Amino acid sequence: MAVFPEYSHYDGLGLAELVRNKEVSALELVDAAIERIEMHNPKLNAVITKMYDLARDQAKKPLSEGMFTGVPFLVKDLMSTIAGVPTSNGNRLWKNIPARVDSELVKRWKKSGVLILGKTNTPEFGLSPYTEPDAFGPTNNPWDLTRSPGGSSGGSGAAVSARLVPMASGGDGGGSIRIPSSACGLFGLKPTRGRTPTGPELGEAWHGFAIEHVLTRSVRDSAAMLDATHGADTGAPYHAPHFDGSFLQQVSNRPGKLKIAYTGKPMLGKNVHADVLAGLQETVALLKDLGHEVIEASPEVDGEALSLAFLSILAAEIRADIEDAARAAGKKVSVNDFDSASFGLGMIGKVLSAQ
Repeated sequence: MAVFPEYSHYDGLGLAELVRNKEVSALELVDAAIERIEMHNPKLNAVITKMYDLARDQAKKPLSEGMFTGVPFLVKDLMSTIAGVPTSNGNRLWKNIPARVDSELVKRWKKSGVLILGKTNTPEFGLSPYTEPDAFGPTNNPWDLTRSPGGSSGGSGAAVSARLVPMASGGDGGGSIRIPSSACGLFGLKPTRGRTPTGPELGEAWHGFAIEHVLTRSVRDSAAMLDATHGADTGAPYHAPHFDGSFLQQVSNRPGKLKIAYTGKPMLGKNVHADVLAGLQETVALLKDLGHEVIEASPEVDGEALSLAFLSILAAEIRADIEDAARAAGKKVSVNDFDSASFGLGMIGKVLSAQ
C-alpha cells in the first residue's frame, strides 16, 4: 500500500505547504519518495547513491523553516559535496572517497528545508550530453527506456521526470541542465555565472562556464530555490550583481509586451532536426498569440573559433580533473581508471598551455 498516494501530484512548494499545514509529515514524504525510487530506479538507474537512513533521521528532527521544508531532494553526483558521502564525479576512483565538507550550495539547499535522499548519475566529469559513465552504467529516460535522458544532469532529469522527487540538482557548463530538461519534459534554468555559489572547494568551474541550480516540474519551484540559494559565498572570485527582489514573485508578475528574438539556425552544427524546428515554430506562434513581438535574428558567431576555444578549456579542465583524481586516490593513474573519452580529452589537455 502506498505511503502517500498523492505524492507524485505535487511540485516542491505544494508538498512543503502540506507539511506546514500538517496534512502530511516530512517522514511520510521521505518514505513516499523512497517507495518510488525503489519501484522505478532499477529500470532508470537515476539514483546511484542512497541516503535513506540519513533522510529519515533528519525528517524526525525539528526541520529547517524554509520554502521547501520536508521536501525530498536528490543531488547530482558532481561538483556539490555532502560531508561523509562520496562525490564520484562519474569516476571509478572517486566513488569510494567521502567528501570532507558540505559545499556552500548544499548548505543552502539544506537551509531551504529539503531532505536529501541520495545522489544522481552523471557522465564522468560532466563531459557528455548523455549519461552513460563506465563507473555506474547508463541512465534511461522514463518516457522511453530505450532512449537517453540527456546529460550531464541525466540522473536528475530522469528522477524528476519519473516523479521520484519533485526537483533535483544539476550543473550546466554547456547544456547540462537544459539538455536533460528538454529530453525529460522538465523546466531547467541555467543561472548566470556567479549567481549561485561554487565554494568552498571550487572558486569557479570550467572557467565560469559551469554553474549549478535545479531541474524542476514547475517554474515556481525553480524560482523559489533560486531565492533560497543565490548570492556570493566567502572567497568567491566574482559574483553576479545583487538582486534585492524575489525570483518567485517575478514568476507571478505579468511581463507586459516583450520583444523576443529567435533563430532556427544552428550555432555550431550543420543541421537542426525537423521535430526541433516544428517545436520552435509552435513556440513562436504561442508567443505571438500572447501579444509579444517575435522577430527572427541570427547573431554572427564564428563557430570554428568558439569550438576551438571551448575545446581548449574543456581539455585543460579534464586534465586537471584527472590529476586531482590521481592525488585523491594516491596512485599513478592510467586509461583503465577513466572513461576513454575523458582520458583522451585529458591527453589533449596535457599538451596545451591552458592546463
